Amino acid sequence: MITRISKDIFKAYDIRGIVGETLTEETIVHIAKAYATQAIKQEVTDVAVGRDGRLSGQKIADVLINTLIESGLNVIDIGQVATPMLYFAVYEWTKGSGIMITGSHNPPEYNGFKMMIAGDTLSGDAIQDLLKIILSEEYHLKKELGQLKQQTIGTIYQNTITQDIKLKRPMQVVVDAGNGIAGQYVGDLYRALGCEVIELFCDVNGTFPNHHPDPAKPENLQDIQSKLKNSDAEIGLAFDGDGDRLGVVTKDGNIIWPDRLLMLFSEDVLSRNKGASIIYDVKCTRLLAPWIIEKGGKPIISKTGHSYIKSAMKEHGALLAGEMSGHIFFKERWLGFDDGLYAGARLLEILSTYDAPSRVLNSLPNAISTPEINIDMQEEGQNHALIEKLQAQAKFENAKEIIDIDGLRVEYEDGFGLIRASNTTPVLVLRFEADTTEAVKRIQDEFREVLQTFSNVTF
Repeated sequence: MITRISKDIFKAYDIRGIVGETLTEETIVHIAKAYATQAIKQEVTDVAVGRDGRLSGQKIADVLINTLIESGLNVIDIGQVATPMLYFAVYEWTKGSGIMITGSHNPPEYNGFKMMIAGDTLSGDAIQDLLKIILSEEYHLKKELGQLKQQTIGTIYQNTITQDIKLKRPMQVVVDAGNGIAGQYVGDLYRALGCEVIELFCDVNGTFPNHHPDPAKPENLQDIQSKLKNSDAEIGLAFDGDGDRLGVVTKDGNIIWPDRLLMLFSEDVLSRNKGASIIYDVKCTRLLAPWIIEKGGKPIISKTGHSYIKSAMKEHGALLAGEMSGHIFFKERWLGFDDGLYAGARLLEILSTYDAPSRVLNSLPNAISTPEINIDMQEEGQNHALIEKLQAQAKFENAKEIIDIDGLRVEYEDGFGLIRASNTTPVLVLRFEADTTEAVKRIQDEFREVLQTFSNVTF
């Protein structure tokens, strides 16, 4: 019998909780059995398992792997790796099935699982299905034990990238891994491409002693900005805790947010693949779609979330996708999963064709925008309930279009406003962009008024 299970850890894109509190050893055993039930149902025999650099990773891996083997699955343990390296191993060795033990960019006390079965990343209903199996304890497992193999993926992963990506000239780059797992691999990878690499916080330390490994927050890019200013490096690349997201800083310290970075990648991919579909999430700049069209592509807007993006890529046969948080997905010349290390390599390949790479990045179309605004809600699920209410009842004067695939993205002639519910924390997420600061303020004021009409929430 299950003594205690926290339903809140079953998120939209993955499973994530506080180790020893919401993510207990008993919970891990049940998650492994539910995963095995679904995998065996789909005739999966082999599963790859990797972990990031968090202090709890090894213990969780031991419990998870033992339970999977007892459930009848063969496990390939690839050890301490970046999340994209687990995805790569899954394509190489298990026909699309694997589990990454990672807390991504959450604080050190968190950990969790990103999961794939038979080529599909589990999200939404598929994750809730695991919870239903656990609550009913209707496990369907094999009687015979699975086998354990331990293999390393790092050399194959690096060689596959370096055989394809070729720089026109050597570059000097600063990399900041924030003591996350990317630091174990990124320096060697970029040196193998011919770069001179200045490493910041590339020693893996699950307490993250220098700064939080989240390149979506400007305060976490200050060290890289300082090193660019005081070195000969041309560009700065930063990574999140498990290496599936990329942050970019120019020589003069400007942060190139991922939606603008997607413009450069779109131009490159479309130069070889006219008419290709390119996916972007609801947080991205409204300047992106016209840019993609101008370069000969087909822009498609998607829900935020790496698993939703992957589903949209499959549905539309897209060759490239990206979201504002820094997940970049290449299907052209790569395997279609989000990979911060590979995205950085592709960027270096493009920038190496220019004498002044920062000038190229700074010249990408830009708009006046707010940073992401987060409003904490008191209770889990309160943010989603409010968004549903707004979608059903809210009115926005002078709106040109309202996109409701993920919250409300309200388009105006001169800008847009976005409000959506985070799928990982009880938070409302807002973002505003417009042609002028006056227009940004006007759109913000309208959103503020709507929020006050339907709740006591303000920003």
